[in-house]
Amino acid sequence: MIGRISKLTEPLILLALGVAGASAWVFLGIADEVAEGDTQLIDGWLLQLLRNPADPSTAIGPGWLSTASRDITALGDMAILMFIVLVVAGFLALARRWRTAVFVLAATVSGSVMAGILKHVFERNRPTFASSDVYIATSSFPSGHAMMSAVVYLTLAALLARLISDVRLKAYVLGVALVVTLLIGLSRIYLGVHWPSDVAAGWAIGAAWALAWWILAQIFLGPEKPIGPPWPDC
Repeated sequence: MIGRISKLTEPLILLALGVAGASAWVFLGIADEVAEGDTQLIDGWLLQLLRNPADPSTAIGPGWLSTASRDITALGDMAILMFIVLVVAGFLALARRWRTAVFVLAATVSGSVMAGILKHVFERNRPTFASSDVYIATSSFPSGHAMMSAVVYLTLAALLARLISDVRLKAYVLGVALVVTLLIGLSRIYLGVHWPSDVAAGWAIGAAWALAWWILAQIFLGPEKPIGPPWPDC
């Protein structure tokens, strides 16, 4: 059953539609440039700026930065993402928010399938700068870590924000999801396992996917009763 859409939510849905459409358009534009090889020069130049000239397999900067980047990039690994999704879905199920839990699972699983399809279609080679200690199993475009981190973290944040009444908490949840998504994508570039255009495209299509599922939630789930007591005013 389609839920009720409040007059306050209608402009937000229209804005989300616009941003999702723009994000999808950005992805298509990057994909077209990648298919024609027009991004290779700038991609290579940007990656070389981050590599040690004496040993291109290592990144510039202190050792702790490379270690931190590997730790951050692990937050976008599929096993970690699926674990987080299952934990959140379990929380929603215990809170008797069954439909929201289903939306979370559907959004992330379908996003994972789409990422696999896009990688198969483009089959772009990985950069030769990739560190040997970073596991690589799939083709390069789009970045699966960038796309799936956007799909998972932004979708979870957007759907969970619907269950929070306090505006400050909503902004915090969405802000953390956005920062984590950006850091994961940047870590892929820094480690040399993705071209910058791979990451930009992953962010764009992932954001579009997350926004599309948020719109579907607004239409089919309608308003949600917040979980827990409201945040007290200071």
